[in-house]
Amino acid sequence: MMMAWGDERQDIHIHSQGEVEKWVHSTCNLCSIGCGCDIAVKEGHIVGVKGKKDDSINLGRLDPKAQYQWEPNNHEDRLLHPLIRNKEGNLEKASWEEAMNYIVKKAKEVMKEKGGDGVAIYSTGQGFLEDYYTIAKIGRAGLGTHLLDANTRLCTATTEWCLLQSFGADGVPASFEDLDEAETIMLFGHNPAETGTVFFDRIMERKKKTGRPYLIVVDPRETLTAKEADLHLQLKPASNAALLNGLIREIISEGWLDKEFIEKNTVQFNEMKESVEPWSLERASNESGIPVPTLRLAAEKLGRTESLVSTTLQGAFQSSDATSACVAINNLHLMRGLIGKPGSGPLHMAGQPSSSGNRTVGGVGTYPGNRNPENPEHLREVAELWNVEESTLAVGPEKGIIKQIELMEKEKIGFFWNIHTNPLVSLPNLPRAKKALEKTFVVVQDPFLTETTEVADVVLPPAMWGEKEGTMENADRTINVLRKAVEPPPNVKSDLDILIDFSRRMELQDKDGNPLVGYSTPEEAFEEWKKVSEGRPSDMSGMTYEKLEKENGIRWPATQSKPEGTVRLYENNHFPTETEYCQSYGKDMVTGRPKTEKEFEQLNADGKAIFHPTRHLGAPEKPRKDFPFWLNTGRLLWHWHTRTKTARSPELNEKAPEAYVTLHEDDASFLDISEEELVQVFSPRGSIKVPARIGTEVNQGEVFIPFHYGNWEENQAANQLTIDVVDPLSHQPIFKQASCRVEKITE
Repeated sequence: MMMAWGDERQDIHIHSQGEVEKWVHSTCNLCSIGCGCDIAVKEGHIVGVKGKKDDSINLGRLDPKAQYQWEPNNHEDRLLHPLIRNKEGNLEKASWEEAMNYIVKKAKEVMKEKGGDGVAIYSTGQGFLEDYYTIAKIGRAGLGTHLLDANTRLCTATTEWCLLQSFGADGVPASFEDLDEAETIMLFGHNPAETGTVFFDRIMERKKKTGRPYLIVVDPRETLTAKEADLHLQLKPASNAALLNGLIREIISEGWLDKEFIEKNTVQFNEMKESVEPWSLERASNESGIPVPTLRLAAEKLGRTESLVSTTLQGAFQSSDATSACVAINNLHLMRGLIGKPGSGPLHMAGQPSSSGNRTVGGVGTYPGNRNPENPEHLREVAELWNVEESTLAVGPEKGIIKQIELMEKEKIGFFWNIHTNPLVSLPNLPRAKKALEKTFVVVQDPFLTETTEVADVVLPPAMWGEKEGTMENADRTINVLRKAVEPPPNVKSDLDILIDFSRRMELQDKDGNPLVGYSTPEEAFEEWKKVSEGRPSDMSGMTYEKLEKENGIRWPATQSKPEGTVRLYENNHFPTETEYCQSYGKDMVTGRPKTEKEFEQLNADGKAIFHPTRHLGAPEKPRKDFPFWLNTGRLLWHWHTRTKTARSPELNEKAPEAYVTLHEDDASFLDISEEELVQVFSPRGSIKVPARIGTEVNQGEVFIPFHYGNWEENQAANQLTIDVVDPLSHQPIFKQASCRVEKITE
C-alpha cells in the first residue's frame, strides 16, 4: 500500500510499571477508519496500545478514543458470568450450562409457535467477519429466519442501498489512497474532525503542505470540520437532495460533463437529467438557505475539477431523502466520469469498524458474498456451499430493526438476540422501543450491564477486543486481521464460541447430518467464507490471515490471481449490473418497492452504471408552533456509540461527562437561557433535561444534542426525542430531523 502522507509520528498510551512483555498485531475497534495498532501486554493483561507506523491507513496515528480503548477490558464493571432474570425480576448469576440451555429451550419454543421468523438476531458493527458469517449461516440455514439486522442499520444501511442502486453491488468505489490525489474533496454530512480524526489528519496535512485539496463541507452546523473548509455549504435541515439536484442541474446546464463516459458506461442519464430540470439555483437556494452565488461557486468547483472524492456519513444517511441524496452524489461522479480513477470516486463511509463487513458476509439483511436472494441461481449456490437443501434457506423482504420493533408489538417476534449493542440508547423513539422489547424474550450479549440489559431475560458475557481473533472490514474495503493478545477473563467466551455452542445445542445440521457450523476456530471460519466469496464482487479467496498481517490489510476483491487486492473499484469502467450477476434488482426511488427481475432487465444496464432520478420529498416532521425548533443529533470526539466502553475510560469520560443541548445565541437570548443552565427539551415523543450550550455553531431555529448518553444516571437520552420514520430504500432511521421545543426550568 502507498504511504505518501503524514510526518513521523506514533501515538502511544501505556499504563505499565516496567517493560511491556510483548506487542500484538491488531486494528482499532472503534470507528471505521481501521487504524493499525499494536496491543501492549504484560502479565497476561492489556496495558496499552500504540499506532503502527508502517500501516498506510494511519502511519502510527490513533484517534483519541483509540488510545484508551483498552481500558474497559480491565474495568471492575465487567460481567464475568452469565445472568438469568429470576421470578422476582432480578438478574442473578448462572452457569453457562444453565444460560445456554435456557436460551435453546426458548428458541425452540418460539420457533415451534411462530416459525423461524419468530426469532431475530440483532448484532453490531464492532464484531468480526467470522462472527457475522456464522450469524448468517445459523440464521438463514439453521433457524430459518431472515430477521437478521444490526446497529449498522442505524449508521450505514444507506451506503449499501445507494451503491446497489447505482452500481449493482455493494462496495465503496474509492479508497483512502484517493484522498492523497484528489483535487477536490466534498465531505457531505461528514465531520471527520470528530468522528475520524486520522482520516481528517490525512486530508489536512496534505492541504497544509500543498494547498490541495479544495475542501467543500456540507453541514447545517459549523463543525470543527466546517471551520477548515474552503467552502462551507451550511444548508437547512432536510434539504440535502434539493441542494444536490440544484448543483447537478447547473453542472449539466454549463456542459461540464464527460459525454463519452456517459454514452459508453451508463444508462438512464436522460431520465436523471429530466428529474433535476425544475431545480434552478434559485429554487435550490430557497430550499437549502444557501445564497445563489455560493451555489454557483460550488457547482463550478464540482463541475470543473479534474478529480473528486465525495464522502458521506450520518448527515447524509440519517436525514430525509437519504438514499436519494447519496444516489445523487453517485450521479454527479458518473456524469463527470470521476470514478474508477486515481483521486476520484464516491467514498460513502461506514460508522463502525466492521459494519461494512457485516453487509459483505450476510450477517444483516444481505445474502453472503453480495448475492441476490431474488435470483434462484444465487440461492442454489449458497445451498450448495453450505450443503443444505435450498428450500431451507430463509428469504423474504428485508426487515430492519424498526420493522422488527413493529413485529414485536404485534407479538410476531418472540425471541430477540442482541449482540454487542445497546438499542435502548441508540434506537429512535426510545419509549416505543422499550415497550416492544419488554414483550419479547431478550438475550443480551455484552461485556457490561447497559440500559438494554434492564429488559433482558438472559445476559451473556463475551470476550472483548484484544481477547479474541478475527478479521474486520473498514470503510474502504480493507480487511484486517486482529490477533488475540490475551485470554479473556475466566468464564468469559468469545462471540464465535457462543454462536457455535448455540448451533450445536440447537442440533442444527446440514443435509448429511453433520453440524451446520463445521468449523471451531476463527481462521477455519474465514477459510470457509473465502470459498463462499469466490467469484463474487467481495472475493477474498486470495487472502490469508498471514498475508493480512504481513500487508497490514488488503482491500477486496483479492482473488487467487490478484491476491494483492484492489485499491479502487471500476477502473475498467465495468459495473456488476448484469441481471444474472447483480446483488439486487433495485428499488423504486420514491416508495422503496423492490423491483422485479423483468424491470431490472428493461434497464439494459448489462455492465453499465445506472443513473437514477432523485426527488426531494423533505422531512416527515417539521417544526411547528408547539415544537418550533429543528432537532439534530450526532457524535462527539470523546465518545463512541452509547458510551458502553468510552464511559469506562476516565480520561475520555472526563472530557464529556454529560449530554447537552446547543442553541443559537439569539434563541437563547429570546428564551432567557444562560450558558450551562439546565433546560428541558420536549418533542412529541418525550422530554429530557440537559444543560444548555450557547453559540453560533448551529443556525437560529436549530438545536443539537449528542446521542451517546442514556438514562441511567439522568434522563439525557437524545433518542427519547427522535422520530422512528425510516428512509424507504435503506430503512435507516431519520435521526437528524425532528421537531422540539426548549424550555427554561423555572423551579
